[in-house]
Amino acid sequence: MDQSQSGTNGVGQRLRELRQKRGLNQQDLASADISVSYVSLIETGKRAPSETVLKALAARVGCTVDYLKTGRDDARVKELELKVAFGDMAMRNGSNGEALQSYSEALANAPLLGEQMVRRARLGQALAFEKLGRLEAAIQLFSTLHEDPAVVAGSVEWAQVAVALCRAYREAGDQVMSVEVGERALRTLDQLGLDVTDDHIQIGATLISCYYNRGDLTQAQLLVNRLTALAEQNGSRVARGAVYWTAALVANSSGRVEESLALTERALALMAETDNARHVSLLKINCADYLLDTESEDLDRAQQLLDEAQEAMLEVGTAAEQARLETAWARLALRQGAPEAAADRASRALGLLRNEARFESAFTRVVLAQAQFERGEAREGAETLRAVERQLGTIPANRNTAMVWRLVGDLWQAHGFTAEALTTYQRALSGVGLRPLRASSKVVAPLS
Repeated sequence: MDQSQSGTNGVGQRLRELRQKRGLNQQDLASADISVSYVSLIETGKRAPSETVLKALAARVGCTVDYLKTGRDDARVKELELKVAFGDMAMRNGSNGEALQSYSEALANAPLLGEQMVRRARLGQALAFEKLGRLEAAIQLFSTLHEDPAVVAGSVEWAQVAVALCRAYREAGDQVMSVEVGERALRTLDQLGLDVTDDHIQIGATLISCYYNRGDLTQAQLLVNRLTALAEQNGSRVARGAVYWTAALVANSSGRVEESLALTERALALMAETDNARHVSLLKINCADYLLDTESEDLDRAQQLLDEAQEAMLEVGTAAEQARLETAWARLALRQGAPEAAADRASRALGLLRNEARFESAFTRVVLAQAQFERGEAREGAETLRAVERQLGTIPANRNTAMVWRLVGDLWQAHGFTAEALTTYQRALSGVGLRPLRASSKVVAPLS
C-alpha cells in the first residue's frame, strides 16, 4: 500500500472509531453532498475525501480536520488536559460535581488523550463519584483501574487505586471485600520487596479502618503496631499522621479513650503544617468527639477544635463531613446543657445527609433523640429512636451499627423503656456476631 493509500485508510479508521464511539451510524454522517455509500468508501480507505468533505465529517463526529488527517490535534489535546487539571483542582476545593463534569467531558474525547491522562481522568471521575456518594459507580471504575495491566503493582498510581478501592468497599458496607483488597495489596508489596513509601503506609492505614469496621480489633492493633514502626522509620509527617489517626480509632474502640486523644493530638501536630485543610479539619472533629466521649470538663477545648474545623469544612468538606461537624456540635451542646441547640444542630446534620440509610444519620438521630428527651419531649424522642431502629435494619451489621444499637438501648433504659432496651441490646450483640440461644438450648455454667 502506498503512502497515499495509507493516509486515506488512517482517515477512514479514525472517522469510523469516532462515529462508533458517539453512537452514530453512517447515515448520520450523510448529507445532500455526502452519500452513505461515500461515507462507507471513506471509512474503508477506498476514497480520499476532499477538504470540504473532511470539514463536514469532522463537525459531525466532534473533532478537527487535523485530527482526522493525522490523529493529532494539539490544541484540542491541550484543552482536554486542562479539563483534567481543572477536575483535580475542583476536587481539592471540594467542588465534586464540577470535578465530575470536567473529568467526564475529557473522557468523552478519550481517543485524543494519552493512556496515562485517560487513567488519571478515570481515577478522578471515580473519586468524584465516591465523594458524591455514588459508591457503586466508584467501585466499578476503581476495580477497572485496579485490574488494568498498565497500572504497575507497587507504583504510586497502583497504591492510590488500591487505597481508593479498599475505602470505597468499606464505605459501601462490604467489609469482606474491603479487607480482601487491602490484605491483597499488602501481600503484593511484601512479595515485591520494595522500599516502604508513604503510599504503601496509606494502604495499611486504610486496612486498619476496615478491620475496625469489621470489628476485628486484634488484627487492627497488630497492623497498627507494624505500621507505627515503619512510619517512624520511613514515613513522612503525613504518613505518620495517617497511622496515628487510625491508631486513635482503634484505641477509642477498645475503650482506651485517653490514649486515643493523645494519638489524635499527635496526628494533628504532624499534619497541621500540611496543605490538606480537609484532613486536618476531620482530625479536629475526631479529637473533639474523643473529648466528648470522656468525662472531661474541658469543653472549651472541644469548642475550639470545632470552631477551627468549621471554616475548612464549609469550603472543602463533603455533605457527610459537614454533617459530622454538625453532629459533634450537637453533642457538645448536650454536654453544655443546651438541648434546644443540640436538636437544631442534629436536624441540620440530618438535612445534609438527606436521610440516607447510613450509619452517620442513624448516629445523628440518636443524638437528636437524646436532645428531645432532655427537652421533655418523651414521645418525640421515642419516635426518633424507633426511626433509628428501622434505619439500622437497612444497614449491614458491623461494629459501628452495634455501637449505635447500644446507644439506643441506653437511651431506652435511661427513660424507663425496659422492654425496648432489652430488645435493642440483643440487636447490638447480634451486630458483633453474638447470636441469641435457641429456645431449646441450655446455658452451661462455667467451671468453678
